[in-house]
Amino acid sequence: MTGTFINIATVILGSIIGLIFGARIPDKLKETVIVGMGLFVVAMGLQMFLKTENPLIVLGSLLIGTLLGEWLRIEDGLQNLGKVLEQRFSKEGDDGSNKFVRGFLTASLLFCVGPMTILGSIQDGLTGDYNLLAVKSVLDGFASLAFTSTLGVGVMFSTIVILVFQGGISLLATQLNAIVTPSMLNELTATGGVILIGLAISSLLEIKKIRVGNMLPGLLIAPLIVYVLSRF
Repeated sequence: MTGTFINIATVILGSIIGLIFGARIPDKLKETVIVGMGLFVVAMGLQMFLKTENPLIVLGSLLIGTLLGEWLRIEDGLQNLGKVLEQRFSKEGDDGSNKFVRGFLTASLLFCVGPMTILGSIQDGLTGDYNLLAVKSVLDGFASLAFTSTLGVGVMFSTIVILVFQGGISLLATQLNAIVTPSMLNELTATGGVILIGLAISSLLEIKKIRVGNMLPGLLIAPLIVYVLSRF
């Protein structure tokens, strides 16, 4: 769990710096930074997708995962949580409702979807080695600074999702390590890459609105499909 707490600390620090100095950053520069990060996320997502050994597994994972996500209304749940936090912590009369929720969702998904989160959390939970999560923490800290200056305080509250998701994986690392094979991890990573591309298109580049949160169950479906296929 040490790496998770470091990650949370860097995101909070980056968010605070972004809130303090964000107003001094020109709007055009903020927009360019967000677009640049969006393009980087697309490139990272493509790199992750190329790890797949069978693209059909990724497709099946996304389809089944999205059906489950829509049924469970995951994105609606994240939005509702963001709105509750906004009502509790935002200033009265602030007209930034959508921006708060967008910042919360974007940061939560970006900070929690990816191979560094999975591998780093397993490594931290099993051996106490949090070097990989420390590297991720630095990246997340810089990202939170840029996001907060544009999307506001909602980014800071993504630490709740980091604690639950990343910390949960660390606590279950022993069981996960016993089950997850390299092939399972490759397909999980590839599925996460597609989800990251969707996040970039929807929230960072703002090309098309996509309910990316409802695709997250695909990360669990991918290893399951690999396991089932390995039985035949």
